[in-house]
Amino acid sequence: MTDSRFSPGTLAFDLDGPLLRIDGDWTLQHYAALRRQVLGVLARIDARSQVALDGLGALDTAGAGLLVELLGQERIAAIEAWAPGLPAERLALLQSVARALAQPEAEQPRQGYEFGDVLAHIGRTVQGVCRQQRMLLGFIGLTLQTLLLNLPRPRRWRLTPLVAHVEQTGLDAIPIVALLTFLVGAVVAFLGATVLADFGATIYTVSLVGFSFLREFGVLLAAILLAGRSASAFAAQIGSMKSNEEIDAIRTLGLSPIELLVLPRVLAMLIALPILTFVGMLSGIVGGAVVCVLALDISPTLFMTIMQRDIDLVHFLVGMGKAPVFAFVIAVIGCLEGFKVGGSAQSVGEHTTSSVVQSIFMVILLDAIAALFFMEMGW
Repeated sequence: MTDSRFSPGTLAFDLDGPLLRIDGDWTLQHYAALRRQVLGVLARIDARSQVALDGLGALDTAGAGLLVELLGQERIAAIEAWAPGLPAERLALLQSVARALAQPEAEQPRQGYEFGDVLAHIGRTVQGVCRQQRMLLGFIGLTLQTLLLNLPRPRRWRLTPLVAHVEQTGLDAIPIVALLTFLVGAVVAFLGATVLADFGATIYTVSLVGFSFLREFGVLLAAILLAGRSASAFAAQIGSMKSNEEIDAIRTLGLSPIELLVLPRVLAMLIALPILTFVGMLSGIVGGAVVCVLALDISPTLFMTIMQRDIDLVHFLVGMGKAPVFAFVIAVIGCLEGFKVGGSAQSVGEHTTSSVVQSIFMVILLDAIAALFFMEMGW
């Protein structure tokens, strides 16, 4: 039912001349009828036609759009000159709608995948990697600053969470690290014996196993396992706290999330990874020794004699020296990805996966850089 307080707008040409009278209410309530009238009159109006707005009643955005379509952008732009009696609010509405309708249409996205799109995608990826590395460096600086501030203050040390994280990241991971390195040590011994047998040098399998595990495999396998096991746990734990607004509550209490959440995990990793590296070295060498004893007729005594004679202590120190660096990087990346989590479960999963990928990538990258450095130094 139409409200009697509103009269539908009308369009009419005077018989005496080309004068178009616009009367009544031009509102959304009468939009369908007004639209039909505009389409019927649109072909008859031109630049010479006179327009009278004296009888214009109520006006809203829908009606203003129809009037702009009927009269055109140029006539609306000069409306102050030919309709001086129009109220200021209706004048402003018509001009605002005209300006809005005059905006150029947005370009449609191109279909297909061109070479430029490939380059743009590569550029965005590189930019994202650079932004991530800057963020990582900043977070490392913040962590080191907090650590240095807390070292001379024993009352601020969080020993209980530190011991708990050492147990979770270190002690609980000993079985899987020992088993994996034992099996890899056996595989390395089998492969070395197979290749060296062609040269009659199977005895050097002992040196191969000892050198590879003391220098590379012990620390690398332990770090990769912790990257998948502990970095993901750190990201998921802190990410869940972030999504539940627990970290905001910590800041509200005047406490530092870096001190409460990051430092215990970083210190626990610094303690756990060297221990796991030592366990991995021993297990890998034992795995190689088992293969040498069973398949190559090398006695345990001869195996240990060759290890003591041919493997220098520097190889053990090189392997152990990498462990704290890898541990620090893994823990920091896991905590940083946790702080980057949004408010959804999907974000927790994405950043947990990202923490594992980034940690493993950084461990292998740092190991490659360290290998080149030690080679040039002759260590």
